[in-house]
Formats: sequence, C-alpha cells, structure tokens
Amino acid sequence: MTLRDWRAGELTMLVLALVLAVAALASVGFLADRLQQGLERDARRMIAADFVVRADHPVDTAFFDEARSLGLRTATTAIFPSMVARVSAASQDDRSLADARLAAVKAVSSAYPLRGALRIAATADAPDRPADGIPAKGTVWVDDQLLETLHAHVGDVVALGGRRFTIGAVITRELDRGFAFVNFSPRLMMRADELASTGLIGYGSRVTYRLLVAGNDGAVARFAAFAHAHVDGGKLRGVALESLNDGQPQVRATLDRAGHFLRLVALLTALLAAVAIAMAAHRYMRRHLDGCAVMRCLGLGERELRTLVALEFAFIGVTGGVIGAVLGYAGHFALLAWLGQLIAVALPQPSPLPAVEGIGAGLVLLFGFALPPLLPLTRVPPIRVLRRDWDGQARAAWWAYAVGIALFGALLVLAAGELKLGGIVAGGFASGLVVFAVLARVALWLCARVARSEGGRRLAAAVGWRYALASLERRGWASALQITALAIGLMCLLLIAMTRNDLVAGWRKSTPPDAPNEFLIDIQPDEREAVVDYLRAHGVDDVTLEPMVRGRLVSIDGKRIVPESYKNDDARRLVDREFNLSYRSTLPDDNRISAGAWYGRATRPEISIEAGLAKLIGVKLGDVLRFDVTGMQIDAPVTSVRTLDWGTFKVNFFVLMPPAALEGFPATFITSFHLPPERRAALDGLIAAHPNVTAIDTTPILAQIQHVLEQVIGAVQFLFAFTLAAGLLVLYAALAGTRDERVRESALLRALGASHRQVRSVHVAEFVVVGTLAGVMAAVGAQALGIVLATRVFDFHLDLDPWMLPAGIAAGVACAGVGGWLSLRRVLRRPAAQSLRDA
Repeated sequence: MTLRDWRAGELTMLVLALVLAVAALASVGFLADRLQQGLERDARRMIAADFVVRADHPVDTAFFDEARSLGLRTATTAIFPSMVARVSAASQDDRSLADARLAAVKAVSSAYPLRGALRIAATADAPDRPADGIPAKGTVWVDDQLLETLHAHVGDVVALGGRRFTIGAVITRELDRGFAFVNFSPRLMMRADELASTGLIGYGSRVTYRLLVAGNDGAVARFAAFAHAHVDGGKLRGVALESLNDGQPQVRATLDRAGHFLRLVALLTALLAAVAIAMAAHRYMRRHLDGCAVMRCLGLGERELRTLVALEFAFIGVTGGVIGAVLGYAGHFALLAWLGQLIAVALPQPSPLPAVEGIGAGLVLLFGFALPPLLPLTRVPPIRVLRRDWDGQARAAWWAYAVGIALFGALLVLAAGELKLGGIVAGGFASGLVVFAVLARVALWLCARVARSEGGRRLAAAVGWRYALASLERRGWASALQITALAIGLMCLLLIAMTRNDLVAGWRKSTPPDAPNEFLIDIQPDEREAVVDYLRAHGVDDVTLEPMVRGRLVSIDGKRIVPESYKNDDARRLVDREFNLSYRSTLPDDNRISAGAWYGRATRPEISIEAGLAKLIGVKLGDVLRFDVTGMQIDAPVTSVRTLDWGTFKVNFFVLMPPAALEGFPATFITSFHLPPERRAALDGLIAAHPNVTAIDTTPILAQIQHVLEQVIGAVQFLFAFTLAAGLLVLYAALAGTRDERVRESALLRALGASHRQVRSVHVAEFVVVGTLAGVMAAVGAQALGIVLATRVFDFHLDLDPWMLPAGIAAGVACAGVGGWLSLRRVLRRPAAQSLRDA
C-alpha cells in the first residue's frame, strides 16, 4: 500500500513537509551543538584563565592575597582605548608623528595568558607561532589591522602617550579578546610594568582591569566562593566575576541573539510543516475511504486496518526523518560558514543528538497531525461501498488533535531551548488555530446570509458570488479549515518576513550622511580652549564641548540599589557601573520632553532622565535619585523624562542636571563632529599636542560590527528558504484539500447547463473570498505575534505597518487564485461526464 500510494503521489506532500521540518530543526540543532561544544571545550582559553575578576578600577589586593594563599597562579590585564601614532624618521634628530589611530591597548603582566596561548608572527605575511611570553621591554605587539591603518611595519616606532615603542611582532590570534566596544578597535599589546610611563591612566580614564586566576579545580572553586562572598549582593560595586561557564560572554550574547532568530525560523518551519501534514493527511483520508471500505468488506478488522495505517506512517516518518536529518547536517555547514567565524576556534564534530531530536520531532509532527484525520479512516464501515453518504469522515477526532497540539507545543518549547520563545510561538499557533477557525466559520455564515438576501441575490447573481458563497458555506468546517490553514501559512510567512526585515533594517540602520563620525573624549578642563581653537583652525566650526562627570547610582527614593535588585541583565550592568552625568541649561536639539518639565535655569539639583533608562531601572517622575560622585553624594528629584534619537550620533547623556548641581565636581569634556575622510589626518597634530585626548573614528568600528551582523543576517536568510518552502507547501495543501469537492461541483454545474465562463466566475469568487479572509487574519495575527516577539524576545521596537493588511489580502488572493487555477485548470477542459466518473 505504501508503494502504491507513493506512485500515485498521495504521500508526496506529507514527505516533503516532514523532510523540511526535520531539516530546519536539525540544521539549527547541529549548529548549536557544535558551537556549544566549542565554547565549552575552549572556555579556559577564551578567558585565558580558570576564573577572572573584572573591575572598572584596580582590583582589590584582597583577591591577590587569597589567590596566593591558595597556591593559584595569577596574571593581570588592563584594557583601555587610546591613540597610537606612527613615528616617521625625517632625520636622526627630527622625529614627527605621521599617523594617529584609535587602538585597544592591552597591558599584560608577565604570566599572561594563564590558559591557552597567543599566536604571533614576525611580519604580517610570515607564518605564525605560539608566543613565548609577552612583549620585551620597549616593544609592543600589534595586530595586522593596526599595522594597516598606521601604514606601519614590524620594526617601526609608534608613540603611545608620552612613550615611544618599537613594533616587535604581529598578533595573529588572541582568544580572550572579546567583543566589547573597545575591542573592535585595532589591538596594541604592551607590558603592564611600562603602562605608568605612558602617562595615559588618570582621572576619567576608561580602563577595564582583570585579575586572571588558574590552578587546580579545588583551589579555583575555593577562590570562586571567596570572590562571590565579597562581590555578590552589591558588596563591591563595579566588580564582576567570570568563570568557565561565562567563557566569552560577548560571543555568547551575539550567538544567543542570532540563535533566537534562527530557532524562530526553524520553529515556524516546523509549524508550517505541521499544518501541511494535517491538510495532506485529511485529503489522504478522504481519498482512501473507498479502498478501506473494500478491505473491510474482504474481512479486515478495524484493529488490523489501524495497525496497517500506523505502520505505513511510521515507515514514512522514520524515512522522512532520516532524509531531513541528512539534509540538516549538510545545511548546517552553510550556517556555520557565517556564524562559525564569530569564534576563532576549530569546532568539534556534532554529536548525533540533534539528528535523533530531529527525527523524533518529525515523528511527533507526523503522528500528532496525521493520525487524527486518519482515525475515521480506520472506522469506515463496509456499507461505505454501497452508501456514499457516510458522515463519519466529518467527525474529526478532536481529542487526538488536542493531544497532537499539546505534543507539538512541548516540541516547540524544547526546540526553542527556552520557555519564553517556545511558549510565545506555541501559544500564537494554538490561538491562531482556534481563533482563525471560529472567525472563518462565522465570516462564511455571514457571507452566505448576505448572499441569500434580496439585495445580495441582485448583487451577486451576475458574477457567480452567490453560488461561491453557498458552496463555501455548505462545506462548513471544511472551508473554515482551509481558510485557517491558508491564514496560518500566510501568517508565518508574513511574520518571518516582517521580523526579518525590521531586524535587518535595525541592524543595518544607516546614519545621516553628515552625522558625526569623530569623537574626542578625555579632554581636560585646561585643554578646552586649545582643542576648540585647533579644530576651528582646521575647518571644524561647529564644536561644542560637553562636560562629563562620572557618578554611581546609589539609591532610588531612599532604597539602596544593587545589581541584584533587577532581573534584567542590561539593568544589572547599568547600575553596576558608573554613569556619565552632564550639566546644561538648554534642552539639546535632538531631545524632547515626554513627561514632566525641563528644569531650565534651576539653581537646585534636578534630574532629566532618558526615557529608555527610566523604564529599564524603574524610575518615574518625582523619584529622588542619589549619585555618589568622587565620594560626595548628590540627591535630586526626577523632574522630566527625555526621548532622544541615538541615531544622530551626537553627544547625548542618560542623566542631565542644572550646571549649579555639578559644576564644582571634577569633569572631563567630550565632543563629536563630522570630518570627511580626506581630512582625517588633521587630527594627528591635535593628538600629538594633547596625547591624553582620545579620538574615536566610528567608521572602522561600525564596519567591524557590520561585518559580524552580516554573518548573522546571511545565516538567517539561508534558513528562511526552509520556511518559504514549507509555506508554499501549506498553501498548496490548503488549496488542494477541497480540490475533489470542487471538481465534482464544477462537473455538476456544467452538466446542469452552466457555461465555462459561469463556472470559472464561481471559482474566482470562491478563491477571492478564501484569500481575502485568510489574508486579513494572517496580517492581523502576524502584527500581533510580531510585536510580542519583538518586545519579549528580540528587544527591538516594531511599529505597526499600515501596509501589512493590504499586503496580506493581496497575498491571500494571489495564492488562492494561483493555487486554484493550478488545481482546476484541467477540469474545465474535460467532459462533465468524465469529471463526474473520476469524482
């Protein structure tokens, strides 16, 4: 029977849907498995230690003392951004600075790294080798990116602060580099014992200090317990701990966000496959009623018939699952080609678990959505051979569908890897099925009533709408099921296209052509006039230096604030570090007040807070915030909430106060401006005169970020092909589900004298109604589910798209029309008698 059904094409839709679902789930599973294994295997190398204490100030000596008492090896690093300039030798006595670029400076102690190894090369083109120690005194190591931007070579001299260093080697691999903002800049590595001589570390300097610890597992565990006892609960502010489980947290965060979207695509593919399988199985049941009735007449019992059908579909499930797993294994290499570049390690081969999970998921899909419509098939009575009006096929096994949907919901949560994403998709799927089915049934009933009215008969008689609506209403729940399946399929496609486009647009959001592309930070108060005069002399007229005071949020309305006060990771990070406060009397041009009133020239401390920060940390108008600034405390009420456009790349601050509140505190200054690339060299003289000033060119930094995002986007677009194919299957299955009934009705109409044109008009009207209803529901469902996913999972804003509704209707009508034409184009060419005999 399986071979006969395959040759007849009865199983093609089932197998294709099953293979697509398993391939999508398995490809993401294989990728996640390999990345997880790689990150776990190389966790020690990716943090260069067994345990790390990270702080925004020099690490407390108590941690060093505890590590020594436990016999652990230690090393230190200090990472900060600074300008590096190439020194050109015009003569033996005259040296001048030729190029200056922002670099991520990393000062390391002699024992670095404690785990893994740096790899360096003698020149940019030479083969690399493991580094033997750290740079020698008077030398630095740089990566090839810094060599290129400085137009330098190994052996050249560079200026860093008040010191000159010789480039000793090229860094080719640094596993613990991380993906923090500063680390997107070119790398310069130097000795920690020579850092003080550069004069770069002072008040306002943004330095990340790290204490690396390594040793036997027992001693490391005891040190970790000691560190957590001294840090957890906000006992030490500005201090964070990293263990093997946190290896390369920035990479994990990037991969997690990409993984969320990839899993969403895979889940929607599985969801579409489930709908396609249910529709194909429903059609399979109707087409096999006569054959099963004949087998019952020949003595086959209900139990044997049920076993026969179950064995056939078990064979199909295992075969389709294996094929899908093989395709998923091949497909994950394409995903790996993009995302695998995010970590610079050779990944191990995946375990067989994703294949087993994929095949298991396929079986759940098949038996959860194929068996319910097949249960009436096993109960077909022998009398079906003589009586064609047996209505047992209309009594769907709702309890079986309920079990299947429950199993599928559990599968979605399991495949998502987290309750939130899986629950939202599963809940949206279940809600869509119920709501769409009820709405479709009610809409068809209303349309039929309108068509039966006097006005409806006059309006619809000429174009066949009356017959189309009557036909749809007569099939009742079968038509509603068709509309529901089409709506679910369109909803998934619209959802994935909408979220993909908004996510990609957000990632690729371009800045205005004249947006600031240069930032100057760490400008000291006594350098303000000199910096402004220099920039104006070189054609940068619109320069405003903004004051910046660093302060730590201590309490809100008298309640002490610690990172553990918040569940959100972003909120924890914000309150664990120092804020950049600023003061001014006028509201910035790109800011607007969304609540409260601007303080203006107030003489008492008041706060204007950015809206996103206020929402994140739970601050509202009237709350009194306490900041600790250099040991002194400032209490001020929140009197206004501001919204601002970060895309302008102008200098902006989360917290603003009146000048009278902060003018007496130590401050540095910051500014941003637009500088054409051909005039970038004008900053070299400024940096030479003021080496403590850091110039940040955002162009290469954004290019690095864009490179990472392009990898993620490429992976998403590849996997989107699975969803598109599954969506097309659903559309075809939904339209083919009632093909046999349409063929019979068309033949009857023609036998009763209807012309080809009249029959065609009936079908056109029917497909327009089906497509319109499905398109409206799909557009509304996609918008609702998309907003929930954007706010709850992806953390980006998704606006309501006014074009979604007409796009959904157009897509629904187009899909219904094309599918209907493909399925019925031959019917009108055949004699009515032949169509009736075939039906």
